[in-house]
This record gives sequence, structure tokens and C-alpha cells, in this order.
Amino acid sequence: MLSPRVQQLLAQMTLEEKIGQMTQLNLSAINTTGDNKDVLLDSAKATALVRNFHIGSFINGEAVPAAQWVRYCAALQRIALRESRLHIPMIYGIDHMHGASYVSGTAIFPHNLNLGATFNPELARLTARATVLESADLGHAWVFAPNLDLGVNTYWPRLYETYGEDPLVAATMGAAFVREMQTNSEIAPYKVAACAKHFIGYSDPRNGWDRNNALISDQRLQEFFRPSFQAAIDSGVESVMVNSGEINGEAVHASRAILTDLLRRQMGFKGVVVTDWEDINRLVKVQKIAPNEKEATWMAVDAGIDVAMTPYTTNFCRLVKELVQEGRLTPARIEQSAGRVLQMKDEIGLFENPMPRADRLARVGDPALRAQAVAAARESLVLLKNQRNVLPLAPAHVKRLLVLGPSAESRANLCGGWTLAWQGRPEEAYPKDVPTLVEALRKEYPGAIIETLPYRNAAGKLLPVNILSAAKQADAVVLALGERPYTEVLGNTSDLTLPDDQQQLARAAQASGKPTVLVIIGGRPSIIRNVEAGSSAIIWAGLPGYGGGTALAEVISGRTNPSGKLPFTYPQFAGHVTNYHHDNNENSLDLIDFAGGFGQFQPKYKASMLTEFGEGLSYTSYTYSGLALSDSVLTGTAGKLRATVRVANTGQRAGQEAVLWFLTDEVGRIARPVRLLRHFEKQPFAPGQSREMAFTIDPLRDLSYPDGQGRPQLEDGWYTLRVGSQMARFRYAGRAAGGVSSAASGSTN
Repeated sequence: MLSPRVQQLLAQMTLEEKIGQMTQLNLSAINTTGDNKDVLLDSAKATALVRNFHIGSFINGEAVPAAQWVRYCAALQRIALRESRLHIPMIYGIDHMHGASYVSGTAIFPHNLNLGATFNPELARLTARATVLESADLGHAWVFAPNLDLGVNTYWPRLYETYGEDPLVAATMGAAFVREMQTNSEIAPYKVAACAKHFIGYSDPRNGWDRNNALISDQRLQEFFRPSFQAAIDSGVESVMVNSGEINGEAVHASRAILTDLLRRQMGFKGVVVTDWEDINRLVKVQKIAPNEKEATWMAVDAGIDVAMTPYTTNFCRLVKELVQEGRLTPARIEQSAGRVLQMKDEIGLFENPMPRADRLARVGDPALRAQAVAAARESLVLLKNQRNVLPLAPAHVKRLLVLGPSAESRANLCGGWTLAWQGRPEEAYPKDVPTLVEALRKEYPGAIIETLPYRNAAGKLLPVNILSAAKQADAVVLALGERPYTEVLGNTSDLTLPDDQQQLARAAQASGKPTVLVIIGGRPSIIRNVEAGSSAIIWAGLPGYGGGTALAEVISGRTNPSGKLPFTYPQFAGHVTNYHHDNNENSLDLIDFAGGFGQFQPKYKASMLTEFGEGLSYTSYTYSGLALSDSVLTGTAGKLRATVRVANTGQRAGQEAVLWFLTDEVGRIARPVRLLRHFEKQPFAPGQSREMAFTIDPLRDLSYPDGQGRPQLEDGWYTLRVGSQMARFRYAGRAAGGVSSAASGSTN
């Protein structure tokens, strides 16, 4: 429903003015240099674009001081209000992905994959809060976050932007982020529009490369890829950005079935649909489903696009006008999109408060926000291996620690892409008050020698003799491995295997016989099978942000008890990726179904995955006991089943435990996952403390699954509930109680 203000504006606007609201241009079109990094307004360029094309939105830039952003956005907004006949403000969009990452001096939180590892939605909320506190005053009213893609393909270069491979985790974290970003009252009188991206199925390209074709059935799209976006829509998200790739060969930017039938009619989205970067042209240049830009423009607008991130030219304005004049697009269709854009501007209060302000810039760089980023990093680290309890390395027992690897002294590697700039920046550009891992370890071990040395010479050749000699003198070796920052197509890879030089480095250190702690830093899992056995301990660090060095040092020393659990399934082999919610076809590791049960066919590998989803060690121990169900039979769709379990900290240290509840539909018409996360909750536990944890099972929410059209299928039969070491079965009997089971009966034994 459009507000009276928007209805009145639309009644007065020309066709050209409405098209202008649908157009978004990049900063490089209006700055003094044409380079995206320069937040320097060329007033003449901006004036001409607003005056002649009525441009309603601008985007991006890179990290510059907050005061510079205020000057730039204020000058641009003054031009927009002056040159707009109806004084319609422009809206500025920006890629703040894990904090206000395009503003200098802000708190940079862990990327979403790390937040998924915390299983703590409060940290997603705090990330959104820090983002708006440090950017809303600057004129950044449209934030292109959160990324709600499902992290099911570990090759995909944007995996780290997702909350992991589980739809419930992605939905819960994403909804917490959206609600905080759009309802935060501390930034009043401003409000900020969030953007759920990239709708839909973007994250599972068949070849693992960015912006490619995904092969996803309608049923799988509904069950796994829809929930995170649905949760954001239900939380009121103002905008949605579109998948740059294809699904089953259909370019999503030109898919009416996805952008109108699914997104709007099935899912109930009322807000703004925005393209990704230059993706209407991509329909012509790359996907080749349109012969020219005009046809591509018609396809995209007809499919349901509201705003074209063009982002360099005004061709979109001319072409849409021609399409209307030719009768191929109706004036009503253009008014529909323009109305959605104006409604978003109205809902965030942009008409009342269009100008940025400079009187609260002390919020930028607030130490309290940085402390929250460090706290989030602490919870995001996952201890995958701890042989003979080599960790923690208590400072009192460490005299010399050797720290090696490409991430030992790198701030950039801790942060990844979308930090300061799209692909990150050179090492020297990062704030010097952000501790590297080596610097953090020196602070954590004040009485020890923390040594690091180059592991390659100037020609890039490994120096194994130096490494072995230094390692033999140390009490332990920390191997800080991983990747340089990347995102999107520049991060494409065909092999996840840990690079040869890093494998050689690990083996050289391990040859010393000293305990080696492998720290994996990067946006996706490196295949470490060849060096895993020789590692005493393994920490998955992901991309923990500015607090990563401190958090890692504290986990290594034992000051922090790790509580993270993997939000994805860690592959053991390059080329084989299986998510935890796979079906039973992928459980046939021993090939016994082909072998006819004869004993000569033995499994080659114990498992195809190195570490499963939801796994993570602690410096204390937890026991699960007494799983109980309120009944053994659940009847009808209105009935509920309450499950309880006793969780106890049986160790000597305080810690936090994420309790994960999995359900298995034992028999289904559509092959069901071997297990599926249905509830999670994280709680602190003092030594010796126990808690009763509960999960209320709702048939429609927890037992049903959608068909290809999104209709819930609820089957009679047996279900298995798993939590920790505990397992229990119950039966659902919907039809017997007059329920609305809509699929064939499952198991009845």
C-alpha cells in the first residue's frame, strides 16, 4: 500500500522522472577521477545527471574518513533536492558487509560465515547495530546486506559472506540482522533500508565459480534456499538484490517465474527489487539470452526488476522510455517500480531527514563497538582438533613460540574481501592499531619470545632448513595459513587444496617434532588432508575481522574457551563436497549396495568429510542425558511435542555450548535429508552446571517439507530426534487425528 505522499508524487511525476527513480549509478560517474576509491564529488557531473535523467540512487565508494563521507553525501543530496522538480531525495547505497566497512576507523566484525559458527543470533544483531551506528549519519541509507545465500558450495568465492550451509541458521541470523538494521532507534531520526541478497540459488553454481549456472530443482529451491529470504521478508526487509547467475539455464534477472511468481506472489515481498552490478547488460554480453541491451532491459523490467544498478551509463533511462513509447512496457508498470522506490524512501524517513549530519561522528571508532567485534571473533573460532590436549598453551609454560605462514603478520587476511575496498586493500592500508596474530600473541605471552621469520626467500622459494631449525628451538609452532582477500569472480578457484608452499611449510615445522597448531584463515575451507595428521591442533578461524588476532591469541593461550561450531561441512578431498543435509544416496561409502553384500568390498575411507557440520571442540566437556518427549505420538497439525534434554558442563572450565536439535524424517515421498537442524540455542555453563534445554516440535514448522510449488507436505510416519549424544523416536499421525497431511504415508512400522 503506497503512502499518501507517494501517491501524490506519482500523480505529478513525468515518465522520465519515474524512470529516474529506477536508475542507480556508481560513484565513479559523479566523482572527479572516475575511480571508485575517490569519494570526491564532481558537482557538474552530478547536477547534469539529476537534472537530465532524474537519477534517484547512487552507490558505493571505498573507505574514507566519516567527515569526508558527510561532505560528499551532503553535497550530492543538495544537488538532488535542488535539481529534482518535486524535490525528491536521492538514496545512497553501499556495501557495508561486516560492519561499516567502507568507512575508515570503524569496527570490522567477523564475516557472516564466522557469525554462523557462533550459533548466536545476538552477534548478527550487534553487527547490524554497529553498521548503522557508524554509517547512518553519513548519508548511507541503503545497505546492501545481509547476504542470505546458502553456503552449500565450498568452492564458491562468496561462501564467507553466507551464514553457512544450514537454512535455519541463515534464516535466524539474517532476520536478526534485518530487524536491527531497520528498526534501530539510536540512529534516529534516520532509518536504514537493508537488502537481502542474492535472490535466489546464487550460491550453488554447478562449477563453483561466481555468477554461473546452478542446477537446482524447484523442490530443493523451496526447502533449502527460500527460508532465509522468507525470514527476511517476514521481518520487513525493504529490498532484495537478484542472483547474477542462472538457475537451470534461466537467467534470474530475466525470470518472471522467480522475481514475480515466487518472490512476490508466493513469498509476499512488497519492496524494491534491485539488480546486481551491470547485470542487465550481462544478459547480453555473458548469458546471451538477449541480442541487445534494449531487449535485455525489457526482459528484466518485465520479469520484475525495480531498480537497475546500471551502474555506469544512463542507457537504461533511454531504453525504458523507448519501450514504453513502443507499447512494450506500460506506464503502469513503470509507475509500479517507481512507487516501490519512493515508498522505501518514505518508510525510512528520507523525505523528512534527507541530509547527513556531522555532530555525532564520535560514534565512528567507538571502542565499545570494537570490543563487540572482538567478542564476536572469540565466539566464531572453531577448534577442530586438539590431540592430547596440546591446547591451550598456558603462558606460564611457554618460553618460545614460533609463528609462521602468510597470515602471521597480515591484517588483510584476517578480514577478507569487502573490507576498506571491494577486494580488500594492500597490507599497509589497514589500521595499525588492529593487532596481527603475531602482535596479539606477543601481548598474550609477555614473558615469552614470539618469533616469526620469512618462510620464503625473495624469489619465493621455501626455506625448510631455517624453518626446521627455528621450530626445534620453540616450545610450539603456530602455522597461520590461508588466503589473501578476494570476492566474486576474482576469487574463483578450481582447487581448494592448501597451496603447495603452505603444505611444505607445515611439513617442515612438523618435522621438528614440536607441537604444531594449524590455524586456517580464509573465506572457504582449504583441503588440509596431507598435513592434518601431523598437526597437534587445528583451529578454523575463517575471516574473524579486526578482532581476529586478539581472539586467536586468547584461544591459543586459554584465556578464551572456544565455543564455535562449524556452520558448514569441511571437505576432506578436493572435488568432493557433501553438505550435512544430504540424503541417504550419499551414505553408501562402502558401495555395499553394488557389492551384493560380499565381504571383499570394504570402504576405502571412513568418511568423505573431514569434519561435520556443527562440530567444534572446547577446553571443557559437556554431557547430554535424559532426552525425553512429552508423548510418543504427535497428532494433528495443531498438536505440539515438547522435547527436553539435560546438558551439563562436566569439565573444570566455564564455557558456552550451542545445543543443536536435528530431526530425521525416516521415510518420505521425496528423499529426505539424513538429518536437518530444526532448533538451536547457545547458553553459558559454569563448571559443574547443568541446564534443561527444550525444543517444542511444531508439525507444520518442523515436520513438513515443501513441494516444488512451496505447498507443505506433512507425512504420517516415524521421525528421529537427535541432540548431542541422545536420540529418540516418535510417530506423527496427522490423518488419524483428522489432520491435513498432504503427502503419502511414510513408515508405519
